[in-house]
Amino acid sequence: MDRSLKTARCERKNIMGKTCFAGKKKFPHLFSPIRIGNIRLKNRIIAAPTSPSMITTEGHFTPEMIAYLEEKAKGGVSVVTYGEAIPHSATGKSHNKQLQLDSFGVRQGLAESVRRIHNAGGLANIQLSHGGMYGGLASVGGDLDTCKAAYGPSDMMMPAGEVKEMPREMIYEIVESYGKAAKLCKDVGYDMIQVHAAHGWLFNQFLSPLFNHRTDEFGGSLENRARFLLLALDAVRKAAGPVFPIELRLNGDDFQEGGLTLADYIEVAKLVNDKVDLFNISCGNHEDPAMFCRTHPNSFFPRGVNVYLAAEIKKHVTKPVACVGSLNDPEQMEKIIADGQADLVEIGRGLVADPYIAKKALEGSEEDITPCLRCYECFGATGQLEIIKCTVNPKQGQQIQGAEPLLEPKRQKKVLVIGGGPGGMEAAITAAGRGHKVTLVEKSDKLGGNLHPAGAPYFKEDIRKLCHVLTRRVEQAGVTVVMNTEATPEYVRDFEPDALIVAVGSSELRPPIPGIDGENVVMAIEAELHPERLGKRVAIMGGGLVGAEAACSFFHEGHQVSIVEMKDDIAMEVNSFYRGGLMPHVQESADIYVKTKVKAITPEGILAEKAEGEFLIEADTIVCALGFRAPWAAVDALCAEVDESYIVGDCKNVGQIYHAMNDGYYTGLLL
Repeated sequence: MDRSLKTARCERKNIMGKTCFAGKKKFPHLFSPIRIGNIRLKNRIIAAPTSPSMITTEGHFTPEMIAYLEEKAKGGVSVVTYGEAIPHSATGKSHNKQLQLDSFGVRQGLAESVRRIHNAGGLANIQLSHGGMYGGLASVGGDLDTCKAAYGPSDMMMPAGEVKEMPREMIYEIVESYGKAAKLCKDVGYDMIQVHAAHGWLFNQFLSPLFNHRTDEFGGSLENRARFLLLALDAVRKAAGPVFPIELRLNGDDFQEGGLTLADYIEVAKLVNDKVDLFNISCGNHEDPAMFCRTHPNSFFPRGVNVYLAAEIKKHVTKPVACVGSLNDPEQMEKIIADGQADLVEIGRGLVADPYIAKKALEGSEEDITPCLRCYECFGATGQLEIIKCTVNPKQGQQIQGAEPLLEPKRQKKVLVIGGGPGGMEAAITAAGRGHKVTLVEKSDKLGGNLHPAGAPYFKEDIRKLCHVLTRRVEQAGVTVVMNTEATPEYVRDFEPDALIVAVGSSELRPPIPGIDGENVVMAIEAELHPERLGKRVAIMGGGLVGAEAACSFFHEGHQVSIVEMKDDIAMEVNSFYRGGLMPHVQESADIYVKTKVKAITPEGILAEKAEGEFLIEADTIVCALGFRAPWAAVDALCAEVDESYIVGDCKNVGQIYHAMNDGYYTGLLL
């Protein structure tokens, strides 16, 4: 169970001898049951299909993958969905590692996943998917171990290579594979099956006139373009039986010129209405970098941005409709269902950040939900590391190791934590939760550290929410907090802790550039926290993540912005998923000078130099965003005062919020 639940207090009232959870009163629609086919869902929250790469090279579940799914059921959702299981791996495997339902030996892991989900109180759902042309092309999902050829609706040339028109014989072979996969999934105990027809995969390719130029019975009219999908749904129904729930994931809009619009998808939904039991309405194209951040909305979009698509389709079908769109707020989800916009909500990344959203909302502890930052670290880790991780959830991807409750220490220690940023707060919360006597010392007048400047931009509300959640947890954990105090080696010596955790953060770099001490220069943190100090024209030195996001923020506030960066491009340290959504906003917000060196700062702006020579970038204010440096000497002096010391976050090595939160949590376990 999530450690924060230990301190949550479930508000219950006894009415006529019955126990009523606070969340059922506050969110009555969200926690009302619904019947779909032969199953009864205990609430309206479904864990949306996700598919981290915790899969063997044979295409089977690993123990880590099963534990990941199990925790979602422990968290209280009604249904847990595994995403992108491949029925026909010879043509449809679009990622480096995917669950392959036609692989020998796959049953064991499938059966174990169902048992674990059921034993944890959830229903098990599995998504059947096929990559279509991306089965043989390098894609977002991977560029290794692709299929021998790329088969799509029609012959065409894509940037990643040639696509061949899928022969009719292969179409019917794939239809048959969907039936076999459905029977397999039902036989091992799955309660539902979802057919994926969205996000640019196989059936979406056939539906789209942008890709489907066929002249046979699978091309031309909308009915013909939908024929492949209809045959596959019929095969699944025949294999699964008349009352077994079939869910269909369908776009509400492709958001592509030449693709299908909402009006088109209303007609598709009408065509399949009698063949499915539940609609899941999404949008976009997984393989289009500019669209990925709308399919999986980033922080520039409001939460629930795609709900209107489900709401419109719901008006034209008779089956229940589920919506998606970076949802994680029970109050918003309650309103969606109460207003009739959708019958159910599905949550993806929100449950990566906090698998216990449903349980916390039910028990009246919704203020303790850890917010997803929509930073795409989960997606990035899937490709880069073949695991899943989360910036704000240190246990994510390590459910096996973290399955047991926090162990009480052999002896209670007097613990001093220096620094109230995310790493220091997480360390203090964890150590106190285990029973240690913890004091946290912070030199400023509030907890949060660099979460405050990081959360200052208009599109960073999620970081501000994280700061509030962590601050509240520090208080609830019984940590003694000392503000406005800088802990020196003498302070540590006088305090006499049994264990010391140093989490003092990092210092902004201020290189010896001529003119950097001028009155027109503002450091990045100061600029974010006090934008009133900025003039009309702002030039940012440094095009890393800090500088790139600051440019978007300053432009939004009405400034004319320039970025100066020595490297070949902007925000190159950021994972490709977040960067893909960020860069259009940066390019819109600022004049960008890459491969450019700052020679000097003058009252008129920045004297810059490129290969072609020197030039002036005019600016009223220069913002220094040239990075951070860990204060190792100060850290070593503090650690020297005690026998047991630990270093957490940026003062160990400058990193991201993930590193601070992860360091803090696991350091708290070491004490």
